[in-house]
Amino acid sequence: MSTISIILTTYNSETWLEKVLWGYTMQSYNDFELIIADDGSKNETKNLIEKFQSEFKNPIIHVWQKDEGFQKTKILNKAIIKASCEYILFSDGDCIPRNDFVATHLKHQIKGSFLSGGYFKLNDFVSNSISEIDIKNQSCFNSKWLLENGLKWNFKLIKLTKNIFFAYFMNWITPTKKTFNGHNTSCFKKDLIAVNGFNEDMKYGGLDREIGERLFHNNIRGKQIRYSAICLHLNHNRSYATKDNWLNNNNIRKHNKQHKVIAVQNGLSKYLNNEA
Repeated sequence: MSTISIILTTYNSETWLEKVLWGYTMQSYNDFELIIADDGSKNETKNLIEKFQSEFKNPIIHVWQKDEGFQKTKILNKAIIKASCEYILFSDGDCIPRNDFVATHLKHQIKGSFLSGGYFKLNDFVSNSISEIDIKNQSCFNSKWLLENGLKWNFKLIKLTKNIFFAYFMNWITPTKKTFNGHNTSCFKKDLIAVNGFNEDMKYGGLDREIGERLFHNNIRGKQIRYSAICLHLNHNRSYATKDNWLNNNNIRKHNKQHKVIAVQNGLSKYLNNEA
């Protein structure tokens, strides 16, 4: 049995998802369960997943729901229920993992904590330029390659360091909060169940931070690994992001912080005794 379940969210983004799946074929640790949490994609995504089935040690699990607008929290909860492992790694179908990504999360896992990873965001040109070969030979994680292929230099390139000791140092001194990040976070499944999973009253905007805040209320602390577990974030539009959704989500987070809410009502419990 696998030791870790990886949940990737996606929605009609086959070009990006294909690059991400190539990234997972190159992992130094490959005995994982891969779950695609699909928020209503068309058949092209299903066909892509079928094409990749033979590339992995274990079958890919495709958790799909009907397209009813942005329902990421709902598909994530369904995917959590499907996960057969005690430990779960969350990322997105637009985040290419470096070849030590899964191994790093497993190495740093600790009871009573969730791991808070980061990302290096690419522009449109570089996102489109990355090929299967660039992912398989890992050149796209090299600062020199990125600069030669259209990326403008910035200080955040140090996130791509392969020096373990420097990464540990940067994890320690970074002022960035240890938040639950949907693109790069791992934790124990039992801790997610204890807070009733993601809040299905929330749309786009801070939904991952909110579950992290409730985990904190339940004495689950964040551990910083943003310079150790690396993924490249491919650029894309977010037409589903609206001011009303942000306002609603911020009000929910404010209320839950003030009242130290642990478990929400509208969460994954509805799926526990039913087929997700």
